[in-house]
Amino acid sequence: MQALMMNSQLMISNILKHAEKNYPNREIVSVTADNPRHRYTYKDFAVRTRQLANALDALGAKFGDRIGTLAWNDYRHLELYYAISGSGMVCHTINPKLFPEQVNYIINHAEDRFIFVDVLVMPLIEALAAHLPNVETFIVLTNKANMPQTKLQNVLCYEELIADKSTEFEWPEFDENTASGMCYTSGTTGNPKGVVYSHRSTMLHAYAGALPDVTNSSGRETCLPIVPMFHVNAWGLPFGTVMTGTKLVMPGPKMGDGETLQNLIESENVSFSSGVPTIWLALLDYLDKSGKKIPSLSRVTVGGAACPRTIIERFKQQHNTMVYQGWGMTETSPLGTIFGLQPGMEAYTDEQITDLQTMQGRGVFGIEMRIVDEDNNELPWDGVAFGALKVRGPWVISGYYGMSQTPGEEGCPVDDKGWFDTGDVATINPDGYMQITDRTKDVIKSGGEWVSSIDIENAAVSHPAIAEAAAIGRYHPKWTERPLLVAVRKDDMQVTSAEILSFLTDKLHKWSLPDDVVFVDELPHTATGKLNKLALRKTFEDYEFPEAG
Repeated sequence: MQALMMNSQLMISNILKHAEKNYPNREIVSVTADNPRHRYTYKDFAVRTRQLANALDALGAKFGDRIGTLAWNDYRHLELYYAISGSGMVCHTINPKLFPEQVNYIINHAEDRFIFVDVLVMPLIEALAAHLPNVETFIVLTNKANMPQTKLQNVLCYEELIADKSTEFEWPEFDENTASGMCYTSGTTGNPKGVVYSHRSTMLHAYAGALPDVTNSSGRETCLPIVPMFHVNAWGLPFGTVMTGTKLVMPGPKMGDGETLQNLIESENVSFSSGVPTIWLALLDYLDKSGKKIPSLSRVTVGGAACPRTIIERFKQQHNTMVYQGWGMTETSPLGTIFGLQPGMEAYTDEQITDLQTMQGRGVFGIEMRIVDEDNNELPWDGVAFGALKVRGPWVISGYYGMSQTPGEEGCPVDDKGWFDTGDVATINPDGYMQITDRTKDVIKSGGEWVSSIDIENAAVSHPAIAEAAAIGRYHPKWTERPLLVAVRKDDMQVTSAEILSFLTDKLHKWSLPDDVVFVDELPHTATGKLNKLALRKTFEDYEFPEAG
């Protein structure tokens, strides 16, 4: 028996239409290179997005074309998100912080026909333009008065491009499994791999992301998405917030500036925000130095890397802000898990709640997860066993762009049961709280035992003199590998290796204690802000522990 319900397609354009009709006066505030505080409404946003859709048609963009963006978090980038995908094209967001050769590879591999680029990223495009044979036109995201000087011939101004276009546009309807967005992984080995999102996966992800136990988006909230729109759809916030009528405050190129973030939070009454740990450390340090406050900020979501306990405690104790740590990947759109308290936990102490916050949280409906041993046997959720983390669901990748889509074949990321191997090692407790203990490639294997580099790092950064730390395995003649801690001291603070090792003694299992601590001026990071352990291992490839010297 078939149901008697309408079979409407899940279209990203429907979010825009809904927002315009139901939240026309909600604000979108942006910091841009040409305007320190641009402000307009959802109604204005919808009108300009239709003009942009007509402009894309006038440029000759066709259904299925990949259209690249190299831009920050602001209203113009948001217009691109909806106009490109809503027209049946693929919004290909590109990380401008990647190495130039990676950006070049990504644009050519995706076969982008048009590139929309922020003024501040123009030098990168000028350096690469001769190596991008498929790109027909570059559109600079600014107005005529602020157009940069350039020797490129095929360059247009965004505001001039859309100015004379009709404000009427009929959004097409098509199969919801049509590609809507594209983002390349930023792995440290090999070429980046293309992940292609659909209208269906994006819409389902937006529904899940807006749930009360996830972001709790609503028309009564104000969101500051610091996680960049150029990578994995800013964790879905550009869709979930517009869907629910949330006021948006976009930091533009100032996403790493503590002073700007504090000013935006206070002046625009921001209630929740999302970003990676390094962003929150910068904000917290600025607040400490300036004495300024963030009274409206009730909660922040942290992801992209393990959140140090000190961030959770500083937000809670100094600013009454709750930290919700989550986990996800480019391949999972990215929402996978997020922190949340269950009924019966009201009586927990602050210490017990913080313990849960340091974990990556519980699975969101739509994501199945399991952990398996080296023989692919499923392991129990007992908080003790740990193994390879696998996931599956309607917004999880089934294949990479241009690579095999057949499970079991080289290049296909899923097995014959549809499980995607995340490359993470995790444990899950009986209440469903998952904790990443390491990346498979970063696990330190010492004397037949696995040692978590993340546990070491989190313990190390809780020392008041340590700004950042990374743990890697280095050769040991007796134990094969032992942990080496590489740390960065905070400005004007002194601490010795012996003092750090002593500090860690009661915070780590004896076997997890590093055998040595080395101090450096800075640690290498990937373009998305994660520690680059591959580069660090290369730097210390000839390192010898003192007892092995």
